[in-house]
Amino acid sequence: MTTNTTLIAVNGTLMRDLELNPNMVAVNAQFVCEGHTDACYRLWSIGERHPAMIRVKTGGAQVALELWRVPMEGLGTLLLGEPAGLSIGKVRLADGSEVLGVIGEPWLVEGQPEITRFGGWRAYIAQRQAS
Repeated sequence: MTTNTTLIAVNGTLMRDLELNPNMVAVNAQFVCEGHTDACYRLWSIGERHPAMIRVKTGGAQVALELWRVPMEGLGTLLLGEPAGLSIGKVRLADGSEVLGVIGEPWLVEGQPEITRFGGWRAYIAQRQAS
């Protein structure tokens, strides 16, 4: 029997070796590859715990991400494990294709530091740890 799956783009703590990656493993998701969004996103640090990515019309940049193949029956479980204000939406990749991915709701980023210039959550974490 073949399992129905979908590609999911993740840009924060669901990535390999980060805090919520066990949630990916628990639903039998499989890492596919690293990649980037199209240059139409901005990124914020939410309480220094996880990022939130929002698509914008202007002033965006590419954001580093990982693509994972997730069984459809695990998608709801995965979403329920995400922090409030993060949801699943369509994410445009650097090659112009679109996949499902984790995005932030606009209210979540209000008053939070923008970290777009770092290019991704891992780079931001590395900079914080080096300081």
